[in-house]
Amino acid sequence: MDKTLVQARVRSPQSPVPSQCGRPIYKSGLWTRDCGLRTLAFLLILTLAMAVHAQSPLTISVDAKHPGAAISPDFAGLSFEMSQLRPGQDGLRYFRPENIRLINLFQTLGIKSLRLGGNTSDRNWRNPPDQADIDSLFAFAKAANVKVIYCLRLHDGDPAEDARTAKYITDHFPDQIACFSIGQEPTAYPRTTNWVDGVPKKGPRLAFATYSNEWKTFADTIIKTVQNIKFCGPSTEYDPTWPREFLDAFGKGNHVAMITTHLYPGRSGDKVPSPEIGRDEMLSDHFTAVYQKLYDGFAPATLAAGLSYRLEEANNFFNGGAKDVSDTFASALWGLDFMYWWAQHGADGLNFHTGDKVGAGSELRAAKYTAYFSTPDGFAVRPLGYGIKAFDLGRHGRFLPATISNPDNLNVSVYSVLGDDNAIYVTMINKEHGPHARTAAVSLTTGAAIAATDPRTMTLTAPDGDIAAKTGMTLGGAKIENDGSWTGTWTSLPPAKSGVLNVTVPAGSASIVRW
Repeated sequence: MDKTLVQARVRSPQSPVPSQCGRPIYKSGLWTRDCGLRTLAFLLILTLAMAVHAQSPLTISVDAKHPGAAISPDFAGLSFEMSQLRPGQDGLRYFRPENIRLINLFQTLGIKSLRLGGNTSDRNWRNPPDQADIDSLFAFAKAANVKVIYCLRLHDGDPAEDARTAKYITDHFPDQIACFSIGQEPTAYPRTTNWVDGVPKKGPRLAFATYSNEWKTFADTIIKTVQNIKFCGPSTEYDPTWPREFLDAFGKGNHVAMITTHLYPGRSGDKVPSPEIGRDEMLSDHFTAVYQKLYDGFAPATLAAGLSYRLEEANNFFNGGAKDVSDTFASALWGLDFMYWWAQHGADGLNFHTGDKVGAGSELRAAKYTAYFSTPDGFAVRPLGYGIKAFDLGRHGRFLPATISNPDNLNVSVYSVLGDDNAIYVTMINKEHGPHARTAAVSLTTGAAIAATDPRTMTLTAPDGDIAAKTGMTLGGAKIENDGSWTGTWTSLPPAKSGVLNVTVPAGSASIVRW
């Protein structure tokens, strides 16, 4: 919960602490009296009472005998601006095989997909990468063991130049390239401006028919040069219509291997009314409804056609994110839930757009939603990075069905997985926050198997359960260090009683249980 709402500070200035001694004093948001130990004792009793009454039951019954779909091993990914390939002011390239700390961080977070695109790859094309930049990128990709999604320019582009780039990459780095997209968010291409009575009026957005004709021209030219090319697209901003139309137009043949789309379920980060509203939205059913609408519009048809789909660029609020929202612990809980939601809905994976600077319209700006940022001694991991790591701990395997009883309607998400190591992992994300946030008192069972094993847990938490925190979060009791290392540990839980394992998941935290 927010720092201003912790423990006894929920009392207002109109509600002084009852006492028979001393003059009431309101200090630092808390009523008290000069009563020495009696005041301290009262506040301790009040705090303990609040903690007891703030617990709500949650019963989870996991069916370990009927595992379902597997989670893609390449699910976790990051997305960067194409401009990130160019050397920095120090003459060094960001993506280079000698960048050991970045490679370590990728491996710690479980990153398996690296997408290069963003606005600087297409409509805001600037300072394009050269052959040396591409060589360095793919040498990094090999060292980090990631597959690359590479965006080719469409807006004001040259199909022959795209063909030369695709051929060079495919000939030299066939094991590291996943697919090529042609164009970045064509639904947001600049619109023509008409002047009516001296007033500028923007014309309609690019029509799919116009885009498809251009895409086919580029694709045909590239295919003539690279016969084994793999395409993905249409790489549009949130719009369930275009991915379905792209599937219908190009999904059968045309070397299309994957349908890709982008998703920022929130509004522009610049237009979030307040940090509190932004954090509430991020952890609410409102965001989930946005996911569902996009999924319903194209994903079932894609899977039925035998193709995979991926959110190749995603984050919470666009235009670089929202201040005091996208850079807070709320984004860790959101990111963890977001990844599991899409994995459970059959996505091949998703790539969080990140980096020190990202495209916001035609400009580059510091990213508030980034998973980490550069420091002189490596990379400082932001809250979202902790959510990505928490996902990596419990996602290597197949989903398990679970029956959940939630009588108090807690804002909790639950995901269960049968791991490749034959262990069962249950991830519980308690998104409760604010003055009435409740702890989840979980009763967890899978039948007799739970009693015969050694259950352990790993907790993702921020100081004081504060979803507005920007630093101090830990996973398994440890932070992710600037050199990419992490030493979090599993903690043993009390043995199950009568086949039931009891776990407490505080508000504003997540727990992964393994046995």
